[in-house]
Amino acid sequence: MLRLSLRLLLMLWLLSLACVAYPDTLQTTIITDQLSYPWGMTFINDDQVLVTEKPGYIKKIILSNGMIKHINGGPKVAQVGQGGLLDIEKHPRFDENHLVYFSYSKKVNRGVTTAVARGELKGNKIIKLEDILVTNAISHGGRHFGSRLAFDSNEMLYVTVGDRGDRSRAQRLASHAGKVLRIHDDGKIPRDNPFLSTMNVQPEIYSYGHRNPQGLAFDRETKQLWLHEHGPKGGDEVNLLQPGANYGWPVITYGREYSGLPITDETHREGMEQPVWKWVPSIAPSGLAVYRGEAFKSWNGDLLVGSLKFKLLAHLTMDGAQVKREQRYLESLGERIRAVKVGPQGLLYLLTDSARGQLIKLTPKSDH
Repeated sequence: MLRLSLRLLLMLWLLSLACVAYPDTLQTTIITDQLSYPWGMTFINDDQVLVTEKPGYIKKIILSNGMIKHINGGPKVAQVGQGGLLDIEKHPRFDENHLVYFSYSKKVNRGVTTAVARGELKGNKIIKLEDILVTNAISHGGRHFGSRLAFDSNEMLYVTVGDRGDRSRAQRLASHAGKVLRIHDDGKIPRDNPFLSTMNVQPEIYSYGHRNPQGLAFDRETKQLWLHEHGPKGGDEVNLLQPGANYGWPVITYGREYSGLPITDETHREGMEQPVWKWVPSIAPSGLAVYRGEAFKSWNGDLLVGSLKFKLLAHLTMDGAQVKREQRYLESLGERIRAVKVGPQGLLYLLTDSARGQLIKLTPKSDH
């Protein structure tokens, strides 16, 4: 009995090392609190950021003074449940072509689906707006649109799509639901996509078996593509994406039904990837950044994740492709964190998810 008690104490001590809540050693500056359910952001120069709002609006915010300018000409969204105007990303050569990309929920004949549009930013207006991807992840429901965007160093665009509340679709390769998609910047399909030559498979698919990915980030130094996704009751995951890989949902999961009943008795299966990190209980992750910069030098290569449920910023200290530990910040902020981005001068920026949403700048109080 004594040996069992000592073993239990050791396990609890190791768990406490893996997930540490830190006092708020980050300086927060509210740039603005005049946003309505902001969802995504992209920095177009050292003093301007474009922000999407879920109800369908685009705003340009001046970082130095918090001034807001309204941008017209964005996509017409179907605001259903978790849907609306979602992520935004500038083209890697934005300074040349002024192209901006939007993911959003689009009304189609048989319901609503995840779509991607691009347009040219000219002054305070989007011109030449066009859809470059309309997925077949169609549902009448408003759940699990996914919808993060990221470019890699070859200007390939990656798009996350949730399972739309129909979990079995995540394993069906004829469906875009529950997938990460890979396309050219004009929507064309890359010739080296993993399923391009496979019959009855959507050729845009890069990886599959995802539930509802709302975090996506490409590390330009390591060329790695990181993703996180919502689990159900427990089982949120951080995954290192590989072409053609199956990440298991719903066949394997560390989560349970919201009722507490099991979804499956499997957490592992041959041919299905294991997460690099998981949260049980769920933190409801949204927004993901790989830190590269000078402001937080010791954080270079680490992952930063927003939490909607626990209202905090999770910092995953990385050792290559492995997580050494998790540290938690900003719990005293009391705000649901929707998006995390590295901005000018290597400073961190957050969007908070509320009717009076905030754009917050983070600076170090001390050396990290």
